Amino acid sequence: MEIQYFNRGTQNVEVEKVYGDGGVKWLYQSALGRFLSGLLVKAPISVIYGELQSLAISRFKVPGFIKNFDINMSEFVAEEGRNELDPYSSFNAFFIRAFKKGARKIISDKNRMPAFSEARYYGYESISDDKLIPVKGKFLNAKELLANSKWEDTFNDGPLLLARLCPVDYHRYHFPDSGKVLDHYKVGGLYHSVNPIALREKQDIFSTNVREVTIMETENFGKLAYVEVGAICVGKIVQSTDLTTFKRGEEKGYFLFGGSTVIVIGEKGKWAPSEDIINYTSKGMETYIQLGDEVGVSK
Repeated sequence: MEIQYFNRGTQNVEVEKVYGDGGVKWLYQSALGRFLSGLLVKAPISVIYGELQSLAISRFKVPGFIKNFDINMSEFVAEEGRNELDPYSSFNAFFIRAFKKGARKIISDKNRMPAFSEARYYGYESISDDKLIPVKGKFLNAKELLANSKWEDTFNDGPLLLARLCPVDYHRYHFPDSGKVLDHYKVGGLYHSVNPIALREKQDIFSTNVREVTIMETENFGKLAYVEVGAICVGKIVQSTDLTTFKRGEEKGYFLFGGSTVIVIGEKGKWAPSEDIINYTSKGMETYIQLGDEVGVSK
């Protein structure tokens, strides 16, 4: 089955080229895969696999990966201390590649929320148990996502943006506005795939996978719950700052090897996802948006 998404930049519906497509289908759609999934999605397997991507030998996978997924490397800088002839010391170093200065523009209009990830977005004006991604599930419930009674009422029925990062994507994530951190904590869990194929087969992935939650007070969008979700073969979720104060567009952190997801939840009535995101979400389709482009508007 093809995974289609709307690319805002090209204004076309495109078909996703999935890394590890066969493995995901085997794990979630075959009898043996389902039987073994209880072992494969636990932390040691994903963490060890992620660590292997930091070995020097793993860098030999990089050229083929770039060619297969047609990645425009002119937009990225080499790893610190290396040059363009031999830019990355490992696959993980390539995986967390950073943009060159000026490759992306962060919108400055205070009423427009810039994309915090370069990713495929779903968006909802309010979250409840009957939302579709793209089938019914309870994973959009603030109580289950945040797993912290202190904050669940703050974000109940608020807007939500879900940004899914594929292994081929830029894997650093950023702050959507300036402000200060109110709370930060980790939630233990599993490492299921966040691929749409997996989501159709197992509907509680976002509330059972390992994740980190940052509660922040922003200048223009009220309180936000910023949730980084781990996934199969994601070696680690890394925070780049001390999580005290932050500026709009500043890097917040990155995922080591594997595709994963960033979810941002707001307070009810403070802002809404951009219109095209909402429209395509209603059709069960994600919208691909570049880092810094608009993903939400304040009310």
